Amino acid sequence: MIPRVLRGPAVCLALLICVGCSHYVTPGRAANMKALGGVMPDQTDVSVSHALEKHPLATLPTGIAIVRVQEPGYQSKTAQGWGSGAYSVVTTRDIENMDAAIAKISKLQMISGIAPVNRLLLPQQFNSDLELRQAAAAMHCDMLLIYTLDTTFTVEDPALPLSVITLGLSPNEMAHVACTASAVLMDTRNGYVYGVAEATEKQNQLASAWTSEAAVDQTRKRTEAKAFEKLTTEIQGTWAGVVKQMASQPSARSEPQ
Repeated sequence: MIPRVLRGPAVCLALLICVGCSHYVTPGRAANMKALGGVMPDQTDVSVSHALEKHPLATLPTGIAIVRVQEPGYQSKTAQGWGSGAYSVVTTRDIENMDAAIAKISKLQMISGIAPVNRLLLPQQFNSDLELRQAAAAMHCDMLLIYTLDTTFTVEDPALPLSVITLGLSPNEMAHVACTASAVLMDTRNGYVYGVAEATEKQNQLASAWTSEAAVDQTRKRTEAKAFEKLTTEIQGTWAGVVKQMASQPSARSEPQ
């Protein structure tokens, strides 16, 4: 039986949703509108106000911890998510050339080191990004890079439901595989979001070539691997913007009282 759709979670992160490749750098902190009389204290939701009041606490150069998250109970032919709760963590490098990715990112300016989060540092229950930031803190990394993969399969046949793969399809039917790799770079101490990055890879395959589960899974792995490779390139652009932004702002590295 072929797995239905491999779909990553919309984890509790502000990830960009768009087609193609993109990266975005969080701009400077907002002006104090209360001081200008433009916003009354009770006009901003508490959760939104809390997010806006966060400021970067990391210093440059910095170490970065990296971790992959997927939906709760995630499982593929080559990897299985760890933990329960709001999401799971995948520590098996089934589609990522992590050594190449780390080598590429670690060469960027103002990065003292980058390393994957080890499962031994993770709890069993995940409720928010806090558990991941605690693991990054144990690694003495000031920043945390979280990424996820969202993969879908569709077949051009109105008689078939979308995102369902079955074997024995007509040789003329074209199957489409799309994977969007998304990442968010945040402050280990308080969850301040420095920037996000996203990349999408699409591949087409004649359905007649899918004669086994292994053939389907190979297509999935190729698509996800290419999306991850593109994501590392987008992260380079994001990081360049982060360095420039932090260099132009006054230092605010002490914990708020």
